[in-house]
Amino acid sequence: MGLKRWERRFAASLIALSLLLYLARGVLFRGDGVVLGSDPMLNEMLRYLLDDIAFVPISVLLVTLVIQRMLELRDRDALLHKLNMVVGAFFSEVGRPLIALFRPFDADDAELADAVLFRIGWKATDFAEAKRRLEAYDYTVDAHLSDMAGMKRFLHEKRGFLLGLLQNPNLLEHEAFTELLWAVLHLQEELDARSELTGLPEPDMAHLSFDIKRAYHAVLLEWMAYMRHLSEQYPYLYSLAVRDNPYDPDARIQVSG
Repeated sequence: MGLKRWERRFAASLIALSLLLYLARGVLFRGDGVVLGSDPMLNEMLRYLLDDIAFVPISVLLVTLVIQRMLELRDRDALLHKLNMVVGAFFSEVGRPLIALFRPFDADDAELADAVLFRIGWKATDFAEAKRRLEAYDYTVDAHLSDMAGMKRFLHEKRGFLLGLLQNPNLLEHEAFTELLWAVLHLQEELDARSELTGLPEPDMAHLSFDIKRAYHAVLLEWMAYMRHLSEQYPYLYSLAVRDNPYDPDARIQVSG
């Protein structure tokens, strides 16, 4: 994390002050020169005093920057905790059911399903590899393949919840999740704007297919990040999410062993 402008100016001022004090000390005590008559003890005391005073700005700089960084890290940790609570609320209320609604629109998703077969004990490298595969996945979303009317009803019911999330000021620090909300809300508005979703012209169906694909991809990428967070911070919540994975044909909520 780079220094802010005011921190750079503050640091430069303190360093310059320290250099000036050391320069003054050097001018007063050239070699074995004295400034307080012939008393060597007083001169030595003054020499050490000037050394200490000259180092004070550096000490202030170090302490200020360290404390500032500690406060920033504490505030960032608190913000991340709040953000993850918001993301968790989204997946509990909207994200997980929406993934199940999205999936039938992609007929050939075996590769995708394999990438998101989360397992207990996954490490950071497993999540990184799954994310790489997810980012490279070529979606074949087709709006003809599933129930757009059902998705329209679901998203219409959740519109107020989604707008409430979007108003959360903490989301300014989470651009990817904000983009996800916009993509889902845009899809909701596109579906709501059509009184009928049957018999639409092919160009319009292609447009809706793209909107579904965009929202689907955004939700899955954020889901991947959220699952990694759960695995690292909340293993019991991760366990439930693994047992409720819509891509795992063997997933069962009941713990069998």
